[in-house]
Amino acid sequence: MLRLHFHLIGLLALALAALPLLARAADSAGEGAANATVRVAAGPPHGLPAGTRNSAKTDDKSDDAANADSDDGDDQVLTPAQKMQKRFPQPARVGHLIGLPVLDDDDSTIGYIQQVVRAPDGKISLIVPYSPWFGWLRSGWDKRPVAVPIEAVTILARQLDSVDMSRADYDKAPTWQPSQGKPLAPEDKILVALGRR
Repeated sequence: MLRLHFHLIGLLALALAALPLLARAADSAGEGAANATVRVAAGPPHGLPAGTRNSAKTDDKSDDAANADSDDGDDQVLTPAQKMQKRFPQPARVGHLIGLPVLDDDDSTIGYIQQVVRAPDGKISLIVPYSPWFGWLRSGWDKRPVAVPIEAVTILARQLDSVDMSRADYDKAPTWQPSQGKPLAPEDKILVALGRR
């Protein structure tokens, strides 16, 4: 019974906290604007660049045109490194990444990280054995290694999401050769962007 009281108090607190938001939304709609749309989220959450899996989307073109002056450059084309920086990269041990699944937009497993390598130009890639049909299978049967740039993934708990590399990109990616990069030691640390749902 006591838990019920706490739940009711929590719901009442939420309702009271929402009242100022509703009042502001009503004021912004103005009089005679019965068909006006109130936008709650105007941009991508937590600094994620527009066009990523976790970004806020809208189909209302008139609102986009009206808010063009208030946008802070989300429409500009960002490099993969700039996208990664907007996703709050955090240090992670290479040994902790080995064996983690890489998922696509539908939460289907693309493959599991086999190793982390550094190319001669200094770029870091995750080597993922890939097969269009058997990504969920941990064995290397009928798979070819694909180098996934570290900028194309985000970490979410004990998995990585391939946010800037689709399954079609994996299909087109060349087969990775060991001569293209040097494996990093398990105790090495690299930066991995954070993901959220």
